[in-house]
This record gives sequence, C-alpha cells and structure tokens, in this order.
Amino acid sequence: MSTSIMNLDLDMPEVLNPPFAQRPRLQELGRVHFAGIGGAGMSAIARLMLEAGVTVSGSDQRESAALDALRDMGATVNVPQQAQNVADIDTLVVSTAIKTDNPELIAAREAGVRVLHRSEALAATMGYMRAIAVAGTHGKTTTSSMVSIMMDALGARPSFAVGSEIAGYNTNARLGSGNPDSWFVAEADESDGSFVRYRPHVAVVTNVEPDHLDFYGSAEKVFEAFNRFLASMADDGVLVTCVDDAGAADLANRAREAGIDVVTYGESETADVQLLSTTSEGIVCASNIRWDFELGKQHYSGATTLTLNIPGVHNQLNATASFICGLIAGYQPQAIVEALSTFTGTDRRFTLRGVAAGVSVFDDYAHHPTEVQRALETGRTVATGHNLYVMFQPHLFSRTQKFAGEFAQALALADRAYVLDIYPARELPIEGVSSHLITDAGYSEVKYVASADEAVELIVSQANPGDIVMTVGAGDITAYGAELVKALTEREG
Repeated sequence: MSTSIMNLDLDMPEVLNPPFAQRPRLQELGRVHFAGIGGAGMSAIARLMLEAGVTVSGSDQRESAALDALRDMGATVNVPQQAQNVADIDTLVVSTAIKTDNPELIAAREAGVRVLHRSEALAATMGYMRAIAVAGTHGKTTTSSMVSIMMDALGARPSFAVGSEIAGYNTNARLGSGNPDSWFVAEADESDGSFVRYRPHVAVVTNVEPDHLDFYGSAEKVFEAFNRFLASMADDGVLVTCVDDAGAADLANRAREAGIDVVTYGESETADVQLLSTTSEGIVCASNIRWDFELGKQHYSGATTLTLNIPGVHNQLNATASFICGLIAGYQPQAIVEALSTFTGTDRRFTLRGVAAGVSVFDDYAHHPTEVQRALETGRTVATGHNLYVMFQPHLFSRTQKFAGEFAQALALADRAYVLDIYPARELPIEGVSSHLITDAGYSEVKYVASADEAVELIVSQANPGDIVMTVGAGDITAYGAELVKALTEREG
C-alpha cells in the first residue's frame, strides 16, 4: 500500500496503544472479564466467547435485560463495578468508555492482568476467519446485520457481531461454523479509532462524515482514521463503498491509488453497482440494480431487482452493499436477492413499537443530522397523506454544538418535532450549548419541550388515525415509545 495510506499519525487512547498490537489468540485469554459487559459491543463479544467455551465474567453499573441474557448463557455478572470483581481473572476487556480511574481497571493493572480493548478481544474471537468489516458514519449496524442474515440464508453459517439485536434472531452476535475458511461479519465502530484491528478481506464503508469530534477533535482526524482502516485490510482485500457520499468517494480514490481493489455502489451513474428506480408501498421497498465491474480476472455483470421488507432508499443502498459482498463471496445474484429479502430489520432502526388509536409509533437510533434526515424521510414515506410527529433527544453537547443547524433542518421534515434537553452520555456540559441551539434555528416545526412527558402529552393530544410518531435519538428516549403507545391506548379507551 502507498505511503499516503500507511504512514498516518492518529492519536489513540491509552488502552489502544500500540495501535497495531499483535492479535492475541482466543485460547490464550484464559478467564475473561468484561468491564461494562452490558453495552452493545461488549455484550456481543461476550456472547461469542461464551459460545466458544471461554469462561466469561463481567460487570456493569446497573441491571439490564442484556445482563440477564448473558447470565442465562453462563456468564457471572456483577453490579456494580468494583475491584473484587477482577480478583480471579486472566484478561480484562474494556471499551473506551472505561476511564483510567475505573476500580476494575486499576485492580487489573496492579495485579499484572492482561488488558485488552474490546476491538482486540473481537479480533481474537475472529481468529483466522475471513472478515467482512462494515464501517461508516451511518448505516453500519443495518448493513452488517443485512450481510449476516444474507450469508446465513445462503447457507454460509457466518459468525457475526453487530451493534443491535437482529429481528428474528433476538441476538446481536453468534458464533457460526468457526472454520478458517468461514466468514465473520463485524460492525467496525469508528467512534474511538479502534476499527483498525480486524484485517478484513472485504471492507464496507457506507459513508465518511465528521462525527465523534469529542474523540477525534477535527474532521481531518476522522478522515485519517478511515485511511488507517484501509491500511488494516488484508493484502487481497476489497473495498466496497458508496460513491454518492463525498467522503466515501474520496476514500475510494485513495484506495485505488494505493493499489486496493474497489467496488463502488450508489445512485450515481459512475457507480460499479448502480441503484436505479425505487418504488415503495408501505414498508416494502424495491429497486432495480445493475452492475458491471471486474475483480482480479473475474468480470461481474448483470441486472436484478432488490425487494426489502423495510422502507427507505438508504436501506436499498445498504442492501446494494450487502449484495456486492454476496457476489465477492461467490454466490449467484438471484440467490443473494432472495436471501436479502428475508431481512426484516434491527432494533431501534425505524422499529415499530406499537399501534394505538390508529397511530403508529416507531423508534430510531438516529443521532447525527444525516441519520435524522434519513429516518424522517422514511417516516414521511410511510406517513403518506398523514402527519409525522417526532420526539428528538440530542446526544452529546459537542455534537449539538457542531451540528445544531443541520439537526433543525432535518427535523423540519416533520409536521411537528419536539426537542428534549441534550443527553450528555460521556460528556460534561459546554457553556452556552443547549437544545435551544436547534429550536432557535428558525424552523417553525421544531419546538423545545422541557420534558419528555410534556412531549408525549402534546403528541397524544394532536395525533389522528393514520399519523406516524417517531422517538429519535441515542439516549434514553427509546423508553418513551412504550409511553406513547400506552397514552394513545388510554385516549382511545
């Protein structure tokens, strides 16, 4: 690979140094403890290790359904996190959310216990399987889930670890056949730079936009991180990326300059796999696609129709990326299309929480302006001829400060959007930064509310049969889908 791809100076948190540490073997890890085992990424890796026969323990700050599920699989899980939890372990797994003053991390280091970042633990679980790693600012959970379901329906028995429960599977991770020639599908999270660990044979990048600036500090560092992701690919790896996105298109150009095989997709006429006309009816969405490209000495050419039981052009693009993965894996186009049609979504990605008084309530994890726009575009499609109401909870002060105007513009797609206070997550408040930066941006449809209960009351008083309501955000707003359904049911009664 070229010097421009390989030699990059990207600051990494302490637990990731050195960034290209030798991949440990799963059988070398001994008894493994996860600090913060209830998180989506951590619980997925813990599930895989339990299925592989590893002795797993963990801890978290509060009880959850995820902890109960891991206990049912044989893990020892304690609440809260405390030093005595790591008294008899060989390896501690942490995420970037675990700070240096965490009592379990301190105790493990004092005892000389091996400490791995979750990305290193996932890499150890992959072993020598062929990896399909799905990265991108948006769409990686849905796309990695699509690829997993597609490969499973094709009979490949893949292993997978994704960021949300897959509909019909009721899990976010599974260990497949585990053979060296089998496939491992991984959601490659760029939020902390750790997605450089996996050495994928197929690297999917859905898009590249500035985000997680609380970690990276600048848009330039975000783009550098994706360069590093390219540099981590297997020598015969293939980059699959969306040419409609400016950041991804630039990445494709850099990859080609570095001698990496690239297959592009998108609505653009320049795409190797082009998404053509799209039609929607309710939640069913179909698109015609055609492709013409070469990999090595093999020429791929043809046309077909992709039909999904989930709405949105963005999901058709995700399915097109998945389709390419199927072609690269050696499967026939019609078999791939039929396999993709079995996908019915992932949790918190335009997920129906219930219908009451003729009003449908959906929940979505969108927390970046582009994601919010795509989610509301999907809501508008389903709400044809009716009103769209949105409860939005901004996530992170730094993200709100950077993108307040863009959030307001995206939320204006709703007939009425009620904006809650910022969910701080891992951040401390920033002076002058509040949800009012969004609601004061000049869009009459976008209103501030002092509490989620107030937003529920307003929506329930206005929504009519056929209308769509969406709860949107990455914080605890997901709980209010059930509250809306309950309140609408009581109104109807």
